[in-house]
Amino acid sequence: MESFLSKLKELSSAEDFLRYFGVPFEQSVVNVSRLHILKRFFQYIRQANLLSSNNELDLYTAYREQLVKAYGDFVKSTPAQEKSSRCFRTPPGASMSPSTTCAPP
Repeated sequence: MESFLSKLKELSSAEDFLRYFGVPFEQSVVNVSRLHILKRFFQYIRQANLLSSNNELDLYTAYREQLVKAYGDFVKSTPAQEKSSRCFRTPPGASMSPSTTCAPP
């Protein structure tokens, strides 16, 4: 189990995760949605309570399934349509604090 977790800690980009788990991907999709894909991936892992498994093969398979699902979310729609960012979830007319603004200063 430690080797699986150690390997995960070495991964940093969406491309790293997709390659490690053997998920075919279109670079154009990743270019637009890389952070959203990873955020959704980790949300799915938490929702599925996958952090408690001890079998590396089962864990790898389950993580891969969640990554495929997260990537697929953004193949068929955009981050705005998925409302994956706080910027997209803020209701129109609602104020955001300066620390949560979505546009560059």
